[in-house]
Amino acid sequence: MRRNAADDIQKAVELLGLPSMVTKEEVKRRYRSLARRYHPDRPEGDARKMAQLAEAYGILMDYIENFRYSFDDAELARQFPDRGHTEKFSI
Repeated sequence: MRRNAADDIQKAVELLGLPSMVTKEEVKRRYRSLARRYHPDRPEGDARKMAQLAEAYGILMDYIENFRYSFDDAELARQFPDRGHTEKFSI
């Protein structure tokens, strides 16, 4: 059975407890926080949970690194509704 990348990404977001809109730095911070908590070398550590977190983090970082950016007006307005980017750069 072939895995669905969108489902994998959604599951990774849920496992890491991330909101739907997040920066790369926020993903890293959340992963590091959870990794410190669940690392198997810690008394309350959990090797299985740590492996799941590492896989989820890898999925999200791969998505982030290979994301195809859109610079059209609609996307810019959606990402930055109050900043007026489209007017700022008009020629």
